[in-house]
Formats: sequence, structure tokens, C-alpha cells
Amino acid sequence: MENNTNQEEMRREGFNNLYALNVNDRTEKKNGLTYLTWAVAWAEFKKQYPSATYRIVKDANTNLPYFVDERLGIIVYTEVTVDGLTYEMWLPVMDGANKAMRLEPYTYQVWDKYKNNYVEKKVDAATMFDINKTIMRCLVKNLAMFGLGLYIYAGEDLPEETSETTAEVTKTEPIKPKRTYTRRATAAPTEKYAPIKAALQATTTTAALLALYNQHKNEVEGNPEIKALFTQRREQLQTNKAA
Repeated sequence: MENNTNQEEMRREGFNNLYALNVNDRTEKKNGLTYLTWAVAWAEFKKQYPSATYRIVKDANTNLPYFVDERLGIIVYTEVTVDGLTYEMWLPVMDGANKAMRLEPYTYQVWDKYKNNYVEKKVDAATMFDINKTIMRCLVKNLAMFGLGLYIYAGEDLPEETSETTAEVTKTEPIKPKRTYTRRATAAPTEKYAPIKAALQATTTTAALLALYNQHKNEVEGNPEIKALFTQRREQLQTNKAA
């Protein structure tokens, strides 16, 4: 039990160390997306886990490092193992428009609002270059499961600040303050009905109650709470009259 606890603590510490690592100065941007290069990712990962290993999963039928679905496209898989813990990751082979690539080229249609018509787009057939590039990106995504660059996939500018890494992060890039939002205080939903409530309690006859209801019919029917108060007041008046 103690060994398991120590192992979990080590894994938690390793994840936090990698997640807090600022790698913004070693990323690349393409088509609006941010990528951490595989060489940097692997180098940083091995610093934390020298014994780490990875595996590119191959199709058992073809012995090729990718899997093909003729309708859907091509996908690759990787596995990373650290101290007995293995995470698997997958990634489809995509073109620059993030459309799934296949072994054969194909076309699809998109709506062009300027031409007010559908236009045809083409997706080229995947090459080994596309597959190799996807495998390495898949590996980087796999490493993120252990914490490295995970904040990038979460859409954050910087990793979460920790007491151990604050000084280092500040040297490389100023920490951007997180945007905070203050919810505007609003009155309670029933507060605007205070005058109706007061008039409701002041009624002494069912006729007066009916007149008040007709005067504020829209408000009463639109608020179940106020409507229930009218019903309750009517029952009270009827009980008082019977007594």
C-alpha cells in the first residue's frame, strides 16, 4: 500500500512539473493552431522521465504505422509508457483545412456566402509525408496526457502558476492576468411584484381580489409564485366568509 501511495505521489508531482512548464517560446503556429514541435516535446519529456518509451502502433494486417477506413480516412496511434503507466493517443491524418485525408483524393461542397452558392473543394490523397507528420503530432499530443503542453490544448496562453515555477515563468514571459467577469447584481425575480403582494394582502373580499387579479392578469399568469399567492388569498377569504 505504501509503495502504491509513493508511486501515485511521484506521478502527481511529475504531471504538475510538466504541466507548469512554459514552452510558449518553442511552439509553432499554423492555420490558427499552436503546435509544440516533437523534438522539443520529447527532449523536455525525457528530462523529467529518462526511462520513458513510446511506441507507434501498427496495423497488424499490413504492418504499416496507420489504419485506413475507406469512407472515413486514415488515423494513427501512439503509446507512451512511463514507470508502468501507459497512455494511448490517436490522431486522424488531415490537410491544411483540417479535413480528413484518404488514400484517394475526394471533393466536398461548402456554402460560399459571397457567391451565394455551393462551391467544390478538393482534399488531396494522403502521402507518407502527411502520415509521418501526423504520427509525430500524435506523439506530442500523447505526451500532453502526462502534462507537457497540456495547457496549449486547453486553449490557455500559459500553464497554471505554481509556487515552485513562478520565478521561472516570469523570466520568460510576463504572466497575463486572467480575465475576470463580475456578474451584474439583479433584483430577485419576485421583487418587482412587491406592490402586487402588498395589495393582495390588503384585499378583504373576493370581489376586491378578482378586481386586483384582472388589473394584473398578465403579471399573475406569468409568475407561478404570484398566481399561487392569489389562490391562497382566495381560499383564506372564502374560509373567513364561511366562518
